[in-house]
Amino acid sequence: MYKYSFQNDYSEEEHPRILDALMASNLDQELGYGEDRFCLEAADRILQAAGNPEADVHFVSGGTQANLTMLGSFLRPFESVIAVESGHISVHEAGSIEQTGHKINIVSGQDGKVTAPEIESMAASHGDEHMVKPRVVFISHSSEVGTIYSAREFKEISETCKRLNLYLYLDGARLGSALASSKADIDLPGICRLVDAFYIGGTKNGALLGEALVINNPALKTDFRYSIKQRGALLSKGRLLGIQFNELFRDNLFFELARNANLMAEKLTDGIRGLGYTFFTDSPTNQIFPILPDNVIEKMSRIYRFYVWKKVTAEKSAVRLVTSWATNSAAVVDFLNDLGEITNK
Repeated sequence: MYKYSFQNDYSEEEHPRILDALMASNLDQELGYGEDRFCLEAADRILQAAGNPEADVHFVSGGTQANLTMLGSFLRPFESVIAVESGHISVHEAGSIEQTGHKINIVSGQDGKVTAPEIESMAASHGDEHMVKPRVVFISHSSEVGTIYSAREFKEISETCKRLNLYLYLDGARLGSALASSKADIDLPGICRLVDAFYIGGTKNGALLGEALVINNPALKTDFRYSIKQRGALLSKGRLLGIQFNELFRDNLFFELARNANLMAEKLTDGIRGLGYTFFTDSPTNQIFPILPDNVIEKMSRIYRFYVWKKVTAEKSAVRLVTSWATNSAAVVDFLNDLGEITNK
C-alpha cells in the first residue's frame, strides 16, 4: 500500500464544488452539444478572464483530443507543426498528429521550450514544395519538464510567427500552474494577445475532466465545430464540461487550485534541496524533477508512486514528482521525512 501518489495531478476526481454543481443540475433538461446555458455562461467567464470577448470557446474532454482537433483543423494536408522534442504531441499522444497525415518538425528546445531562433531556422530549411511547409508552432505552458515561458520569450516567439506567417498554438494542460507560478511575469490576457489559439486545462486542475479551447484568430474559427464533430469530440452531454468550467471561473477557484499545487511543489523542492540533492530542471510549477541515487529511488518507490524520468549518470536518475490541487502538507512532510531517513541510512 502506497502512502501517496506523486505520479500525476489527476489522481483525484474533482474539487467538491464541482461535484456539488454537477449534482445540483443533474435532473435539469438542457440543450446538447455545448449549446446549453452552462457552456454559454462558462464561455463568457473564460472570455472575461482572457480579456478577449471576440474569441470563440469550445469544450472537449481531454488534452490529446484538444491538440488533435485544433491542429487537425488548422493544417492543410501538406503543412506541418513545429514542436520541441519533449512536447506532448511529440512523445505522449501515440502519433495522433502524424496519424492525420501531418509531420511534426522537431526542434531541440531549451529547458523544454521552443525558441524563436529554432522556429526561424526550421522555417528557412523548408523552402519549397518538395517538403512539408511549417504552418503552426506548438508550445506548452507549462512545459513537459515544468518550465514556463517568460513574457519576453512569448513576445519573441509571437513576433517570429507573425513575420513568418505561422500560427502560434499553446497547449495549456497545466496553464493554471504556469499562470499561478511565483516566477510568472505574464497573465492570461497577455498570453491571449500573443497566441492564435490555446486551451485551458481543467483535467489537471480540479475538474473531473475537460479542456476549454479558445480561438483568437478569426481565420481559424470558421466551421470549427465540424472539426470537433469529425474528431469525435462534440459531446451530446456537453453541459458536463460547461458546468465544471463555469464553476472553475466563477471566482478565483481555477487559480487557487493551481496555487496550492505549486505551493506543495515548492515545499517539496525546498525540502529535497535541503537534503543535498540537485534537480534536472529549474521548475517553478507543480512538476519537479529531483536527481536521486538509484538505490534511493528503488526504496522510495516502495512507499510512493512517481515516475523515473531520465537516467542522468550510471548511478543516478531524475524522477518526476507532481503535486495537485488536492495535495496537502502532510503528504509532503511524510515524503520528505521518508526521503531523509533513507538518504541518511
